Amino acid sequence: MTQKIIIDADPGIADALTILVALADPSIEVLGLTAVSGSVSGVQATRNLHYLIGLADPLRHPRVGQSDVAEASADHIPSGMPLQQSLNGRLGLGEVDPLVPDLHNRRESPKLIVDLVREYPQETRILTFGPLTNLAMAFDLDPDLPLLLNGLICLGGVMRQSGDVTPTAEFNMWSDPQAARVVMRSPVGKIIVPLDVSHDPGLTFDDVDRLSGLIPSTPVGEFVIGLLQFAVRANRQFLPREEVPIPAAAALAIAAQATRFVTENVVLDVETTGELTNGMTIVDRRPFRPRQTNAEVVTQFDVPSVIDYFCRGMRRIAISSEGRS
Repeated sequence: MTQKIIIDADPGIADALTILVALADPSIEVLGLTAVSGSVSGVQATRNLHYLIGLADPLRHPRVGQSDVAEASADHIPSGMPLQQSLNGRLGLGEVDPLVPDLHNRRESPKLIVDLVREYPQETRILTFGPLTNLAMAFDLDPDLPLLLNGLICLGGVMRQSGDVTPTAEFNMWSDPQAARVVMRSPVGKIIVPLDVSHDPGLTFDDVDRLSGLIPSTPVGEFVIGLLQFAVRANRQFLPREEVPIPAAAALAIAAQATRFVTENVVLDVETTGELTNGMTIVDRRPFRPRQTNAEVVTQFDVPSVIDYFCRGMRRIAISSEGRS
């Protein structure tokens, strides 16, 4: 039986590639792709998701939830955004300009989340690759929604290391800490994949060369190779790491049961007001905690199996598109 999921994303390169893996996985039914503002604007995230579906042309097209959040003005650009744009390209997909036709039957992302979960209660799991804005809004639209979900896997937060956008905060939590707090305090069963472990899976530059040689020259294959090569150049220039990190692939592999992983049950909250700690994920480790645990935090997983799952998915989506061309 296939697992029904909704992926909520602000697709830059790693998210986009992972979404293609999900669309190619026969064990997963992607019911919906919902756009959220984060590493790209909500408007651009919507375009990127439509572009990915049109390019991959899966046998079952997921429904797309839109976001109308526009690009931030020059004096309101978040501090983490310039690096995000450098690593992912101005529009999120490397050098690709994702042109899509005018969209019809538009539906806001939070409303689509509610509708899909109501359509498949107790069956639908949500994966979030970006800020938790849409999920918090969906919980506000339908307070019963957390109890109707088959769980949440959230890519975000940082537990013991320093953050990536501030010394204390990870980008997804920092981008909308109020929404993150709403979700963390909700009764939905949740697995958190924090920055501490999410950047462990990565493709070395040699891995990218080998994978590129195994991917057929279909439109999807050429797109994948182009994104990977852009990521190699960007990571070599802007990061000290000689790898292309694929953090979203870890969250998807956990959802697909394609990797073994270990979790710790914790009491988790998000700081929303501190000048130096806004967006910080707080774990209450006191021996006599006032609250019950509310999240499972992933502390380790089998990195080679995640990389293998990702690479097999890349080949599968390129080969399947070749068969339909």
